[in-house]
Amino acid sequence: MCVGLAVDPIEKKPIYDFRRGSKVLSTGPNGCNLTCLYCQNWHISQQESTYVQYLDPAELALLAMERSDGLAFTYTEPTIWYEYIMDTAPLVKAKDGFVVMVSNGYVNREPLKDLIGVTDAWNIDLKGWSNDFYRKVCGGDLETVKNSIKMVAESNCHLELTWLLIPGHNDDPKLINDAALWIKETTGENTTLHVSRYFPRYRMTIPATPIPLLEKTVELFRKQLRNVYAGNV
Repeated sequence: MCVGLAVDPIEKKPIYDFRRGSKVLSTGPNGCNLTCLYCQNWHISQQESTYVQYLDPAELALLAMERSDGLAFTYTEPTIWYEYIMDTAPLVKAKDGFVVMVSNGYVNREPLKDLIGVTDAWNIDLKGWSNDFYRKVCGGDLETVKNSIKMVAESNCHLELTWLLIPGHNDDPKLINDAALWIKETTGENTTLHVSRYFPRYRMTIPATPIPLLEKTVELFRKQLRNVYAGNV
């Protein structure tokens, strides 16, 4: 069930280095397979939405191509919509549109392989650089996400990453340097990375990321990566 429909610039996903200047119809399912304490969209990912709408895959594909250049599965976690995406994405591509996934990367290898086969670009959240953070804060594990990033990077899909910077949780300079080195060695130094500002949401009430910390972290990532951008500022 779709929790929203909106035509956006692709840069808003954020996807900066694929089909720049194009527009996408954005939609997503109700729910998520992680339980991040700071979820920025918790009202649609962590509780039942007050409004959802079912669109037949053919109807959604037609709507996307009438109003934009492609379709983005976003807002919550699209991989939980596996069957629906597998039905819808090929219809968009058959109309010469493109398909974008904005995902947490928490998905098994086989369904991910299928999804890669019907999509064109991914933005995957790399939420931190320790299993402890993933377990305690997100309810998942880092290795699954790293594997997903590697699989997308080795495919024909365009890949970008997002690091939501949370003060005191994933801002340690050593861990950031380790993450940057892994990205450089695994997906390449030209991988686009968005370092986004956290705001207090859901069950996390610590203050928003200070701008100086965000700028410092961007510079740390830039020691290893060429295309690093600050987001949510």
